[in-house]
Amino acid sequence: MAQMNDVILSPNCWQLCDRSMVEIERIPDQRAVKVNFLKPPPTFNFDEFFTKCMNFMDYYPSGDHKNLLRLACMLESDPELELSLQKYVMESILKQIDDKQLRGYLSELRPVTIVFVNLMFRDQDKPEDIGQAIQDACVHITSVLRVFRGQINKVFMFDKGCSFLCVFGFPGEKAPDEVTHALESAVDIFDFCSQVHRIQSVSIGVASGIVFCGIVGHSVRHEYTVIGQKVNIAARMMMYYPGIVTCDSVTYNSSNLPAYFFKELPKKVMKGVADPGPVYQCLGLNEKVMFGMAYLICNRNEGYPLLGRDKEIKYFMCTMKEYLMSNCSRVLMYEGLPGYGKSQILMEVDYLAQGENHRTIAIALTKISYHQNFYTIQILMANVLGLDTCKHYKERQSNLQNKVNTLLDEKFHCLLNDIFHVQFPISREASRMSSWRKQKQLEALFMKILEQTVKEERIIFIIDEAQFVDSASWAFMEKLIRTVPIFIIMSLSPFMDMPCVAASSIMKNRNTTYVTLGAVQPKDILNKICLDLNVSGIRKELDSYLVEGSCGIPFYCEELLKNLDHHRVLIFQPMESEEKANVNWNNLFKNFTKPTEELNMLVPSSEEGNEEVCNIAGGVRLKNLSPPASLKEISLVQLDSMSLSHQMLVRCAAIIGQTFTTELLFEILPCWNMKMMIKALASLVESNIFDCFRNGKELRMALKQHSASFEVHFRSLSLKPSEGMALGEEEELRELESEVIECHIIRFCKPMMQKTAYELWLKDQKKTMHLKCARFLEESAHKCDHCRSGDFIPYHHFTVDIRLNTLDVDTIKKMAKAHGIKTEEEITFSKSEIPKKSDIFPDDLSSEEIREKILGFFDIIITKMKTTEEDIIPLESCQCEEILEIVILPLAHHFLALGENNKALYYFLEIASAYLILNDNYMAYVYLNEGERLLKTLRKEKSWSQTFESATFFSLKGQVCFNMGHMVLAKKMLRKALKLLNRVFPYTLFSLFLHTHVEKNRHFHYLNQQTQESPPHGKKRLAQLYRQTACFSLLWKIYSSNYFFHYKYYAHLAVMMQVNTALETQDNFQIIKAYLDYSLHHQLVGYQGIWFKYEVMAMEQIFNLPLKGEGIEIVAYVAETLSNIKLQMGHLDLAIDLGSRAHKMWALLRNPNKHYLVLCRLSKSLLLKCRYKQLIQVLGWLWDLSVAEEHIFSKAYFYFVCLDIMLYCGFVYRTFEECLDFIYQNEDNRILKFQSGILLGLYSCGAIWYARLQEWDNFKILSNRAKTLVPRRTPTPLYWEGISRYLEGQVLYLQKQIEEQAENAQDSGVELLKNLQSLVAQNTTGPVFYPRLYHLMAYVCILMGDGENCDFFLNTALQLSEIQGNLLEKCWLNMSKEWWYLSSESAEDQWLQTILSLPSWEKIVSGKVNIQDIHKNKFLMRVNILDNPF
Repeated sequence: MAQMNDVILSPNCWQLCDRSMVEIERIPDQRAVKVNFLKPPPTFNFDEFFTKCMNFMDYYPSGDHKNLLRLACMLESDPELELSLQKYVMESILKQIDDKQLRGYLSELRPVTIVFVNLMFRDQDKPEDIGQAIQDACVHITSVLRVFRGQINKVFMFDKGCSFLCVFGFPGEKAPDEVTHALESAVDIFDFCSQVHRIQSVSIGVASGIVFCGIVGHSVRHEYTVIGQKVNIAARMMMYYPGIVTCDSVTYNSSNLPAYFFKELPKKVMKGVADPGPVYQCLGLNEKVMFGMAYLICNRNEGYPLLGRDKEIKYFMCTMKEYLMSNCSRVLMYEGLPGYGKSQILMEVDYLAQGENHRTIAIALTKISYHQNFYTIQILMANVLGLDTCKHYKERQSNLQNKVNTLLDEKFHCLLNDIFHVQFPISREASRMSSWRKQKQLEALFMKILEQTVKEERIIFIIDEAQFVDSASWAFMEKLIRTVPIFIIMSLSPFMDMPCVAASSIMKNRNTTYVTLGAVQPKDILNKICLDLNVSGIRKELDSYLVEGSCGIPFYCEELLKNLDHHRVLIFQPMESEEKANVNWNNLFKNFTKPTEELNMLVPSSEEGNEEVCNIAGGVRLKNLSPPASLKEISLVQLDSMSLSHQMLVRCAAIIGQTFTTELLFEILPCWNMKMMIKALASLVESNIFDCFRNGKELRMALKQHSASFEVHFRSLSLKPSEGMALGEEEELRELESEVIECHIIRFCKPMMQKTAYELWLKDQKKTMHLKCARFLEESAHKCDHCRSGDFIPYHHFTVDIRLNTLDVDTIKKMAKAHGIKTEEEITFSKSEIPKKSDIFPDDLSSEEIREKILGFFDIIITKMKTTEEDIIPLESCQCEEILEIVILPLAHHFLALGENNKALYYFLEIASAYLILNDNYMAYVYLNEGERLLKTLRKEKSWSQTFESATFFSLKGQVCFNMGHMVLAKKMLRKALKLLNRVFPYTLFSLFLHTHVEKNRHFHYLNQQTQESPPHGKKRLAQLYRQTACFSLLWKIYSSNYFFHYKYYAHLAVMMQVNTALETQDNFQIIKAYLDYSLHHQLVGYQGIWFKYEVMAMEQIFNLPLKGEGIEIVAYVAETLSNIKLQMGHLDLAIDLGSRAHKMWALLRNPNKHYLVLCRLSKSLLLKCRYKQLIQVLGWLWDLSVAEEHIFSKAYFYFVCLDIMLYCGFVYRTFEECLDFIYQNEDNRILKFQSGILLGLYSCGAIWYARLQEWDNFKILSNRAKTLVPRRTPTPLYWEGISRYLEGQVLYLQKQIEEQAENAQDSGVELLKNLQSLVAQNTTGPVFYPRLYHLMAYVCILMGDGENCDFFLNTALQLSEIQGNLLEKCWLNMSKEWWYLSSESAEDQWLQTILSLPSWEKIVSGKVNIQDIHKNKFLMRVNILDNPF
């Protein structure tokens, strides 16, 4: 009823008021009234009232202390008084105050368990009686809670009795099994308080969930308490269900207690609680341990194999073998944290241990077992004596009597009563024995029984959760393994305290194998997910989320899956064929990661056509999902076990993200110094909270594999001198501190810890911290110094104003100078210093002279780079990938958290561009989708900055589509981008010719204008021009790859527009790139003469460049690009000369992303020229680069060339098995999978190998995988290499079809010939591929009996090989010609015999094999299946 500024009086209150002093207003249909104002009484004296007020003001401080409202603040420090007052402040808060934690960081959101206790008294009117009852109850409640780290937060009285608000899980007080402990405490409190005479009834409500824990109230008088819906629910259950212990559904589900401990209650409408869910009564936790209940009840599932634990099972098999072959005991111990799958391993071990001559006894212990003396041995002996199957104590008693009659005097049979729950008569002698003597008598008996048993059969004793073995059982087992040959296998979690002497002795025994379990590897986690979900594949994002989130811990993986299922994130759908799917942007990367072949062998897959895959619901961002409550609790327990300063560091680090730098962490830590931070980080690294890395490369390598299991030798460790242990630990910590100082990248070991710590922050606190991070990071959000610190999208930040830190003009100039960026005046001055272009290449120079001059120029540059003292060569390699991961990616997420969507969009586009530079199309796609979500949320404005962002977005989309080989989609995106950039590309033929005419005029104008000085463009205009250039450079390649005749005019226009736009930028690099693209286009189309002019113009441009910074990189780029052009055009010698020089330059410039490309192309040129010594040297460099940089693409190309060497060169550099292993291990790698060409080539080479061996089943596996990649028609040399290999495999398969006289053989042959001819006809297929394509066409013709065309194609291929100097193809062509036309020998098993005798490169180098002889080791394509038509 009360609105703002209203005072409402309840009916009771209004009745008690002096109505003459209060003016009220009636509220319709209500007994309550609204106060308008107060009327002073007639006797009111204002002067007297004012005097009293002024006198009262004397009690308040004045002067310097006038702002203090509480006089207690003025008191001097009194330690005794402080100690007394501390009793009224919770211990956890006192710790934080003592640790000088800032008040703002004391509040957080965290999961806790609330226990609300209400006491109703028999006689409410006797305070002295009630007071004593409350005191008794309070003392008991405190003592019960203290055991499990719970605390009383409030005690208050009201008309419904006295209530205690108790909390489990306050900051710093989180303990494992919190919910179970809370229920146990609630039952204990209920039982005690129910016995107190003055208490009439006890009601307790227990609720679990996230609440606010922190400071509430005005700063003058505030308190630390809990607020939230769960507090309200616990209070309401306490009042609406009197006289019992109740709990909510969350508490019930989280307790992990049997259902028979609870009873569901009827629902009641509770005030202030909309839907509390089911309410349960807790009946009590006094479980009786039943005899024989401890056996492992989980049976091994035949359809669910143990995954990823081969090494652990191998330990068992070896130890088992030793045990069976010797007469000695063996102990195998698996130690691992909860969730690592210890029970699953023991179930597999139990299954494998079954045998005729030995008996296995498997038991699982619980916490209760630890407190029961001799419990573990009781279960062992019950099984050995056959008592576990007895249904009644009399049956057990009869069995026992028969077994022990000869071993134990009858008068001592009663000693077995308690341990085996039997009822032998108690003798006088037994009753006089002490407990110690009884124990010894039993132990001696059991030892005799076991000695007799092992003579008949071996015993294998399996114990799960062995950390709960009682000390008496440990002592017996320690004697047992010394006396009786027994095999004990146990799994255990790490001991919380020091293990007992007997347990330590067993661990140090020479016959004990102690294995510490590691995490399950990513591929096995993937197999487990597919098996759990019963699917044939899962979405790649889901795979990454679960592999990263689980950290290889099976329990974590299961909980994450349950959480996703609970939130309805998982969608199951039939597997769709990639061929049938219509490609659009949304399903461009809708790929599904499939389990490994290993799982398919272990578990039979479902019928083909009925296979399902697991997808993700639309609009779900997995990274934003809150962790499951069970995993959150594990992380909170670990967090609360740390010191308060360490907790603060972890919480601050959680704001930054999963990975962060020490510099940023130091920036946001409140009131810390560097020494404190390093010491804390070293301690947290030692505790496995964090990992530290020197650089991004180390980080990426660490993320690929999880830590594996390893054996611990406690016997060796125990022999080390104990006095040096403490000093050793201190020294180790100092070394760790030094390592942390060297490592500037830190990462959370478990993502769950980061997410849990992050969720503890309040909303406003998060915002403040994110802002701090963003301000710090944006200073470094650009390319590395090696790449001259620019934007990943050129001039991006000049177009879009996104900076938080505003700088004045002078500061910007200083920063620019520090980064080596010249002002416009300096640029103008430097341009005037550059000499005018002279006739570097006069018209009378021959092509050979021009070639020598160009190569000589590059040699001079290389010499200068090696010998110059100037700062030409960078000190370190490119660091852009590291900056992307630890600066720009986190920065985008900080802006998202701050709600700054326009700034987040800017950085998502930068991220996408950076990933494209790094050849990671999938990640670029992911972050473009993030950007698309933000674009939709932004208010549509007509500002240029937003238009430019949209244009950039479409141009990057187009680049991704182009790289993926979806040309139609790429063309559509690029056209949209150009339209937004005010450069419309024509659609109709009329506008095409009109645009061509305009662009030709512009072209001549720009070429003439180059000799004149023109003012430079503004940065915004340059950003626009650079985007246009990027679009045109892709667009001409797209149009060139199309079969339609008129498309070549579109291609010509696009490449001319690229040149014109580049000339407008006045940027040397853009101009040179455009010239070389223009030259390549004309060469591919076949325009002789024009291309040469533009290559010369590009060379003239670099002759005048200053040899520093970008200038030297442009020279290297020209050498690399010319080498690539010459390779495509079939000028192999020149390609090798240019490639070797480009290799030297990029190696000196330390740019691995460029260097590997040069080596790949150089290796291909050398292969075709049969220069094997140089080829192997280049492959060695390529391998070293791939290993040093962890560069998957260069490694893939290395194996691609190795396969080519085996298939076509006649020797082995890497075995086929090694190459195939690489393919299968990396086929799901996102760089390779979404890179058009390389996987197509690898699959096709493998298919060719199997086709030559006539292994058609294996051929089909690889050929079908290659077939799915064929539609990705990216017009690049790599794709043409891949497609030519694929078609070669199809040609060999055609030969099989014809041999078997298949019905569709003729049609297949015609289709194949058509595909080969269309490849040759395409403008973008380089002439270097023609000899192989013509060779295959000749083979298809001879198979189909077309001798005339066969002859034509064969001669054409030979002529081209001769012109190009392609010795590899020429040799094979001559052998084919001789074989097809002259030879009559059978070709059966010819290739099989050849590969068995293929020499290794080492044999060739050592001289054991003549290099000339290897040319004979070529595959001869069979034609003896038809009557020779010639």
